[in-house]
Amino acid sequence: MKIGYILNTYPAPSHSFIRREIRALERRGVGVVRLAMRPFDGTLVDPGDREEAAQTDHVLSQGMPALIWSVFLAGLHSPLGLWRALALTLKAARGSEAGLIKHLVYFIEAAYVARQVVARNIERMHAHFGTNATTVAMLAAQMTGRPYSFTVHGPEEFDKPAALALPMKIRRADFVVAISSFGRSQLCRLVEYRHWSRIKVVHCGIEPQHYETVRPYPETRPVTLVNVGRFSEQKGQMILIEAMAEVMRRGLDVDLTLVGDGELRRVIERAIAHEGLGHRITLTGWQDEAGVRRAIEGAHALVLPSFAEGLPMVVMEAMVAARPVIATWIAGVPELMQAGRTGWLVPAGDAQALAEAITEMARTPAETLRRMGTTGRARVMMRHNIDTEAAKLAQLFAQRPRTQPD
Repeated sequence: MKIGYILNTYPAPSHSFIRREIRALERRGVGVVRLAMRPFDGTLVDPGDREEAAQTDHVLSQGMPALIWSVFLAGLHSPLGLWRALALTLKAARGSEAGLIKHLVYFIEAAYVARQVVARNIERMHAHFGTNATTVAMLAAQMTGRPYSFTVHGPEEFDKPAALALPMKIRRADFVVAISSFGRSQLCRLVEYRHWSRIKVVHCGIEPQHYETVRPYPETRPVTLVNVGRFSEQKGQMILIEAMAEVMRRGLDVDLTLVGDGELRRVIERAIAHEGLGHRITLTGWQDEAGVRRAIEGAHALVLPSFAEGLPMVVMEAMVAARPVIATWIAGVPELMQAGRTGWLVPAGDAQALAEAITEMARTPAETLRRMGTTGRARVMMRHNIDTEAAKLAQLFAQRPRTQPD
């Protein structure tokens, strides 16, 4: 079986879960052709990402002449399919924030993908995220007659489903994957009941072989928290800084490491300076997987104050490292964690509640925190083994595709 993975920007530092899924499928004997629209525009610090970049065909890097030529070849291969794809492009563009011009670009990208699908004998396509990559997969499926499916992560898709033509994509797909039960429920809201059976849950996962040993729980002080993620509004780092300021006013000995980068970096730096927390909060920038793991293992707990999430991989990574987690009670996070047993769940956007949870964690005996970490590790090992989840996905790929979309 050969699958074409259709992606937007790949590989990227925040998309290691896709790499794990692809490699788990390949371990099962599934052939995966990586077709991404564009490469990451920064530095890939992780060796695994650099290896993936070398194996990925970046569509826009081919140049416009090659892409236009692909439209011509797609028309020779299936004139009716090409015209139907163009009609579908115009339909998807209506009501879209991207507009007609970008959808015509997606159409051209889809022609290149269709050419690769036929030339490489790719049996079906699978996209990650219900945004432009899935649009390209849907159009390429129309051009080639090969089925497509896609994985929805959220939260972006749930914020503006109509603008992304998400209901149309769900109805036309062979099947759709959500990464949590919460995510599945949001997709079910968008389409008629008859489509619900094709919306499946396949979790993101960790590679257990990389977590056979666990570093002992830190005995040193101060209490150290770590946050990992893109510096953006939805990740909630600004609320975390407010909470840290309150924790300092209470006289607690707590440090925080922020691992990541993004558009809010300068805003975050100014907020840290304004609160006088420069001696308590450290910014490391992006780290490779080994660096993230070291940061988590060196901390007493992970803190994730997000306003919106899918099923955060960093929470899995902290739990499998046997570290308790403080996170917001949103989306799929409560399916991953257990409040009181693996950490603390707090309302999103509530700096005081977050400060209370940090305070309680800092005052909790080390033995209790170790027990929380052990419980969390066992839970992730049992529920989020990427080889187990990839087996579910491979079974879906192996099923007979629907003869035609609804």
